[in-house]
Amino acid sequence: MGKSNFERMLELAEEVFASKNDPNQLDVNEEVMEQLQRIHPESISEFDNGHGPICWIIQIPTTRQLMEQFLANEISEKQLFELTPLNVPYQAVYLCSGMVLEEFRRKGIAKKLAFEALSKIRESHPIESLFVWAFTQDGDIASESLAKISGLPLFKKVG
Repeated sequence: MGKSNFERMLELAEEVFASKNDPNQLDVNEEVMEQLQRIHPESISEFDNGHGPICWIIQIPTTRQLMEQFLANEISEKQLFELTPLNVPYQAVYLCSGMVLEEFRRKGIAKKLAFEALSKIRESHPIESLFVWAFTQDGDIASESLAKISGLPLFKKVG
Protein backbone atom coordinates (compact mmCIF):
# COMPACT_ATOMS: atom_id res chain seq x y z
CA MET A 1 0.00 0.00 0.00
CA GLY A 2 1.26 3.47 -0.90
CA LYS A 3 1.80 6.40 1.39
CA SER A 4 -1.19 8.34 2.66
CA ASN A 5 -1.92 11.84 1.36
CA PHE A 6 -0.95 13.14 4.81
CA GLU A 7 2.47 11.44 4.65
CA ARG A 8 2.99 12.73 1.12
CA MET A 9 2.08 16.30 2.19
CA LEU A 10 4.64 16.15 5.02
CA GLU A 11 7.30 14.94 2.58
CA LEU A 12 6.39 17.70 0.13
CA ALA A 13 6.68 20.33 2.85
CA GLU A 14 10.12 19.10 3.83
CA GLU A 15 11.25 18.86 0.20
CA VAL A 16 10.10 22.37 -0.72
CA PHE A 17 11.12 24.25 2.37
CA ALA A 18 13.82 22.13 4.02
CA SER A 19 12.98 24.22 7.09
CA LYS A 20 14.52 21.77 9.52
CA ASN A 21 17.92 22.97 8.25
CA ASP A 22 17.20 26.71 8.42
CA PRO A 23 16.72 28.16 11.92
CA ASN A 24 15.34 31.40 10.40
CA GLN A 25 12.40 29.64 8.78
CA LEU A 26 9.23 28.76 10.57
CA ASP A 27 9.21 25.05 11.39
CA VAL A 28 5.50 24.25 11.46
CA ASN A 29 4.81 21.82 14.28
CA GLU A 30 1.81 21.31 16.56
CA GLU A 31 2.75 24.23 18.84
CA VAL A 32 3.16 26.58 15.87
CA MET A 33 -0.17 25.42 14.43
CA GLU A 34 -1.91 26.21 17.71
CA GLN A 35 -0.40 29.72 17.76
CA LEU A 36 -1.38 30.26 14.11
CA GLN A 37 -4.96 29.41 15.09
CA ARG A 38 -4.76 32.00 17.89
CA ILE A 39 -3.50 34.64 15.45
CA HIS A 40 -6.49 33.87 13.20
CA PRO A 41 -8.54 30.69 12.69
CA GLU A 42 -8.07 31.04 8.91
CA SER A 43 -4.25 31.09 9.15
CA ILE A 44 -4.21 27.40 8.28
CA SER A 45 -6.39 26.00 5.50
CA GLU A 46 -6.64 22.43 4.31
CA PHE A 47 -8.46 20.80 1.43
CA ASP A 48 -9.25 17.13 1.94
CA ASN A 49 -10.61 15.20 -1.03
CA GLY A 50 -12.02 12.46 1.19
CA HIS A 51 -8.74 10.54 1.15
CA GLY A 52 -6.70 12.94 3.24
CA PRO A 53 -5.24 16.39 2.63
CA ILE A 54 -4.23 17.34 -0.90
CA CYS A 55 -3.63 21.05 -0.23
CA TRP A 56 -2.31 23.04 2.73
CA ILE A 57 -2.16 26.83 2.89
CA ILE A 58 -0.62 28.93 5.66
CA GLN A 59 -1.25 32.67 5.69
CA ILE A 60 -0.14 34.77 8.66
CA PRO A 61 -1.98 38.03 9.32
CA THR A 62 0.40 40.52 10.92
CA THR A 63 1.15 44.20 11.31
CA ARG A 64 2.46 46.55 8.63
CA GLN A 65 5.51 47.28 10.79
CA LEU A 66 6.46 43.59 11.03
CA MET A 67 5.91 43.16 7.30
CA GLU A 68 8.28 46.05 6.59
CA GLN A 69 10.92 44.65 8.97
CA PHE A 70 10.67 41.23 7.32
CA LEU A 71 10.92 42.62 3.79
CA ALA A 72 13.96 44.68 4.83
CA ASN A 73 15.63 41.50 6.19
CA GLU A 74 15.61 42.96 9.71
CA ILE A 75 13.69 39.97 11.09
CA SER A 76 13.44 36.33 10.01
CA GLU A 77 10.34 34.39 9.05
CA LYS A 78 10.45 32.72 12.46
CA GLN A 79 10.69 36.12 14.19
CA LEU A 80 7.81 37.46 12.07
CA PHE A 81 5.67 34.66 13.43
CA GLU A 82 6.92 35.00 17.02
CA LEU A 83 6.55 38.80 17.10
CA THR A 84 3.04 38.92 15.60
CA PRO A 85 0.86 40.17 18.46
CA LEU A 86 -2.53 38.68 19.27
CA ASN A 87 -5.82 40.59 19.31
CA VAL A 88 -4.71 43.65 17.35
CA PRO A 89 -5.76 44.90 13.92
CA TYR A 90 -3.61 43.37 11.18
CA GLN A 91 -2.81 45.31 8.01
CA ALA A 92 -0.86 42.65 6.09
CA VAL A 93 -0.96 38.95 5.36
CA TYR A 94 2.20 36.90 4.90
CA LEU A 95 1.68 34.20 2.30
CA CYS A 96 3.75 31.70 4.22
CA SER A 97 3.18 28.49 2.31
CA GLY A 98 0.94 26.70 -0.09
CA MET A 99 1.39 23.10 -1.05
CA VAL A 100 -0.60 20.86 -3.34
CA LEU A 101 0.09 17.23 -4.14
CA GLU A 102 1.47 17.01 -7.67
CA GLU A 103 -1.46 15.28 -9.34
CA PHE A 104 -3.87 17.97 -8.05
CA ARG A 105 -1.86 21.01 -9.18
CA ARG A 106 -3.07 23.55 -11.74
CA LYS A 107 -6.72 22.93 -10.90
CA GLY A 108 -7.28 26.13 -8.89
CA ILE A 109 -7.56 24.31 -5.55
CA ALA A 110 -4.86 26.34 -3.75
CA LYS A 111 -6.03 29.65 -5.22
CA LYS A 112 -9.63 29.03 -4.15
CA LEU A 113 -8.62 27.86 -0.67
CA ALA A 114 -6.21 30.78 -0.15
CA PHE A 115 -8.71 33.34 -1.44
CA GLU A 116 -11.50 32.02 0.82
CA ALA A 117 -9.23 32.15 3.88
CA LEU A 118 -7.95 35.63 2.98
CA SER A 119 -11.53 36.85 2.53
CA LYS A 120 -12.44 35.61 6.02
CA ILE A 121 -9.34 37.29 7.50
CA ARG A 122 -10.34 40.55 5.78
CA GLU A 123 -13.79 40.40 7.40
CA SER A 124 -12.20 41.19 10.77
CA HIS A 125 -8.95 42.99 9.84
CA PRO A 126 -8.10 46.03 7.68
CA ILE A 127 -5.75 44.12 5.38
CA GLU A 128 -3.96 46.50 3.00
CA SER A 129 -1.30 44.26 1.47
CA LEU A 130 0.11 40.79 0.96
CA PHE A 131 3.74 39.74 1.15
CA VAL A 132 5.66 36.64 0.24
CA TRP A 133 9.04 34.97 0.28
CA ALA A 134 8.62 32.61 -2.65
CA PHE A 135 10.83 29.53 -2.87
CA THR A 136 9.56 28.30 -6.22
CA GLN A 137 8.31 29.74 -9.48
CA ASP A 138 4.92 28.15 -8.74
CA GLY A 139 4.88 29.94 -5.39
CA ASP A 140 5.67 33.23 -7.07
CA ILE A 141 2.92 32.75 -9.67
CA ALA A 142 0.39 31.65 -7.03
CA SER A 143 1.06 34.67 -4.81
CA GLU A 144 0.73 37.04 -7.79
CA SER A 145 -2.55 35.38 -8.73
CA LEU A 146 -3.92 35.72 -5.19
CA ALA A 147 -2.91 39.39 -5.08
CA LYS A 148 -4.64 40.00 -8.40
CA ILE A 149 -7.95 38.36 -7.47
CA SER A 150 -7.97 39.97 -4.01
CA GLY A 151 -7.11 43.44 -5.35
CA LEU A 152 -4.25 43.82 -2.88
CA PRO A 153 -0.66 44.88 -3.59
CA LEU A 154 1.97 42.16 -3.23
CA PHE A 155 5.42 42.76 -1.79
CA LYS A 156 8.19 40.21 -2.27
CA LYS A 157 11.14 39.41 -0.06
CA VAL A 158 14.30 38.86 -2.03
CA GLY A 159 17.10 36.59 -0.85
